[in-house]
Amino acid sequence: MNDLDPTSALRLWHETAPGAVVLDGFHALKHALRFGADVRLAVTSDKESVLALAAELADDLTGTLRRSLVEVPADELRELVPKVHPTRVVALAVRRGRTENLAALAAPRRSPVVVLDNPRNLGNVGAVVRLAAGFGATGVVTTGDLDPWHPNVVRAGAGLHFATAVERLSLDAFPPGPLYALDPAGDDIRTVTLPDDALLAFGSERHGLSVELRERADTLLALPMRPQVSSYNLATSVAMTLFHWGGPN
Repeated sequence: MNDLDPTSALRLWHETAPGAVVLDGFHALKHALRFGADVRLAVTSDKESVLALAAELADDLTGTLRRSLVEVPADELRELVPKVHPTRVVALAVRRGRTENLAALAAPRRSPVVVLDNPRNLGNVGAVVRLAAGFGATGVVTTGDLDPWHPNVVRAGAGLHFATAVERLSLDAFPPGPLYALDPAGDDIRTVTLPDDALLAFGSERHGLSVELRERADTLLALPMRPQVSSYNLATSVAMTLFHWGGPN
């Protein structure tokens, strides 16, 4: 990539973009590189500013970025990404493969899998991916029609899809392990020790758990909540549950 001129870089972008993962912004690119993503192209309208940011926040990647970033005119960058990230850098990477994800999700596991049952909000899914990566969870599984690798999810997840297994699965294709579903009618989560191979399921933002998943659950658990408060944000619920599990060792 370091030998590309702007014209060649833009041509390569258009050739590579179909099917690729868009890494929008410095932090998404940073995390993808740190966790082994196959980044095919990274472009910016201000290379020196990006390198200065790397020197401040991710000096382990400064050399890599110096070699690989291609500077293109600002108007050309806006054509690639109409709403350019404030850090003025965007990249294309190969999506983590389904086979790799399924292998990671399979037993035995040393950390839980977060299950999002038919989520509707792209930003919430990205926030959960970020949490799962930070806590060292094995992965995030979604049901329903939302693509957990949608560009807006990857952006909200700050590129941490490459740090954990993120896959969309049907209920009958779930990985093995005891299924704990979060539900207001469940047992107080503080009375339960969550095993490392647990599946931790959370309902959609609007409708909660589906009937099918609720019936499939081995145990229903409830988060502590003050009376008359209706609910927590999805990412907050996931964070509380993963914290109760114990976090990275």
